[in-house]
Amino acid sequence: MSEPIPIVYEDGTCVVVYKPAGLLVHRTRLDADENDALVQRLREQLGYFVYPVHRLDKPTAGLTLLAKSAEGASAYSAAFREGHVDKRYLALVRGWLTDEGVIDYPLLPEVVGRTRRKPVVHQDAVTRYKGIEAFEVPVPLGRYASARFSLVELRPTTGRRHQLRRHMAHLRHPIIGDTRHGDGVQNRFFEGHWGIRRLMLVAVSLDVPEAVGCHKICLKVDPDSVFCEILAGIRSGTANLG
Repeated sequence: MSEPIPIVYEDGTCVVVYKPAGLLVHRTRLDADENDALVQRLREQLGYFVYPVHRLDKPTAGLTLLAKSAEGASAYSAAFREGHVDKRYLALVRGWLTDEGVIDYPLLPEVVGRTRRKPVVHQDAVTRYKGIEAFEVPVPLGRYASARFSLVELRPTTGRRHQLRRHMAHLRHPIIGDTRHGDGVQNRFFEGHWGIRRLMLVAVSLDVPEAVGCHKICLKVDPDSVFCEILAGIRSGTANLG
């Protein structure tokens, strides 16, 4: 039996939960073999229907808002779509990234499942980033004498598919555990020394303004225990460094 989904906030219009890494928000033909999804779990857990408002990628963990009605879903979706919602993420990335800045780098829509026939254009995509903490692990990696990582805060102001993962790869600081846009050497190193295979990206903050059909919501949470344990291990050097 699956573990209950942690409820972070609830009112008459919505519920905000902490989505575990590796769980779809809703079933999709893009992952047709996967039947487990957040929406279905919550409907069973809560005893009523919930409606997805925004989407976290399957490997991403963190705050996810779902509406209690179709009308509420429409109102909250508009707030997300129009850029009124402030979302913040924590990510563990390759290398040292200690400054802050803005990644203004348009992205092509990703082709999934079949060849795209119509002409495509780049879509505006903007992400703010801020380095929080830098780490160095005294183990050679490739041509480097040690392995370096950084904890960064990411604030997307647009919502393109895999935007944070693609933007960090563009910056040459891919997110650890990203098997699509990341660094396979770093990912294998990370798995070998910390024994974890997951995307190190967590949605930790959600600020929704009050609007028609929407309640004002301001939430901030700590990352899940696995994410925190990995950071603690990196800080203290308690890893399998053999």
